[in-house]
Amino acid sequence: MSWATGVMVYIVIWWTVLFAVLPLGVRRVEKPGKGEEHGAPERPELLRKAIITSAVAAVLWLGFYGLHWADVLSFRRLVDGS
Repeated sequence: MSWATGVMVYIVIWWTVLFAVLPLGVRRVEKPGKGEEHGAPERPELLRKAIITSAVAAVLWLGFYGLHWADVLSFRRLVDGS
């Protein structure tokens, strides 16, 4: 696996994990003011969620890399059908 493939796989894993982490701990605004959406989160805590996402994505990427390195998961076999 080239470094570019590794980076692309990490990015895909990161975005997937982000969408799983975003709804965690969200509380809606009780009484929204003028111009505020009823479903908007009170405190989105995006930095904390980005850090959690990065850590989980790194662990998952390491698992993917280990499977690829051990030749359990190979892109070439998927394409060749071997």
